[in-house]
Amino acid sequence: MMQSEKYFNDGRTTYIEEVHLGGTDGERIVPIIRFKPYQDESWLRHGFSTRLGGVSDGIYSSMNLSFSQGDSEELVRRNHGIMAEAFGVQLDDMVYSHQTHTTNVLRVTKEHAGMGLTRERCFHDVDGFVTDVPGLMLVTAYADCVPLYFADSRLHVIGLSHSGWRGTVNNMAQATVDKLREEFGSRPDDIVVFIGPSICASCYEVGADVADNFSAAYGQDAGKVLSPKKETAAGKKYYLNLHAANRINLLRAGIPQENIYVTDICTCCNPGLLFSHRASKGKRGGLCGYMMIKE
Repeated sequence: MMQSEKYFNDGRTTYIEEVHLGGTDGERIVPIIRFKPYQDESWLRHGFSTRLGGVSDGIYSSMNLSFSQGDSEELVRRNHGIMAEAFGVQLDDMVYSHQTHTTNVLRVTKEHAGMGLTRERCFHDVDGFVTDVPGLMLVTAYADCVPLYFADSRLHVIGLSHSGWRGTVNNMAQATVDKLREEFGSRPDDIVVFIGPSICASCYEVGADVADNFSAAYGQDAGKVLSPKKETAAGKKYYLNLHAANRINLLRAGIPQENIYVTDICTCCNPGLLFSHRASKGKRGGLCGYMMIKE
């Protein structure tokens, strides 16, 4: 099944692990996207969900992890439970973000465990997490936007942040690096960052209003982020490269070039494997990114 999916562009930075689960309803296969740069980090557990292996139906088929798209809450909770089992944790070990396209990053502790999934959150408007707590799984949500994974190999602390176009132009990457430095004393030289599965430049068309924001923020580097498309009756259109923009943000934040890795999977190019807001015109479920320090 998995071999027939067009999920790799080049296969250099990601691979898919099929986790086999048993249960009262029979065997279930849960594909999890893993990142090659973290393969040898034995202290780290990480991954990115696909739309496969869950219990939802229709446009949410089948591993929908979003509570806000109209799917049954009961089915979404079951899907989160399946993902928790696939990672070898309990729902009470997870903390689920409350994203509103900010650059707010929260340090989370054991006191936050279960929030967003098994109990109410004590926080709002948080698009990124950092932690030094083993056994606490960070969970953030996506459907084309960019997941940013941060692993400090010296201190064994982590961060996971959501960066859509607003988060990118407002520099969520810098905000997360700053939070790791402030809270734990992380040095940029020790942080390995993975820019996760998200929409590619060939699929992400934006209008002049969004393009103007990026031109102002990136200055002489704007040409690495934006490429003009033919003008239409609705005005000028551009292709926006969020991967390149986040890479520039990370370099500006002091992360060495050799510590930055970029996904080879586009959400929009692979609607059979991943949910994409663009590809589905908003009729879709949601994906999640996961990161944890092993106990």
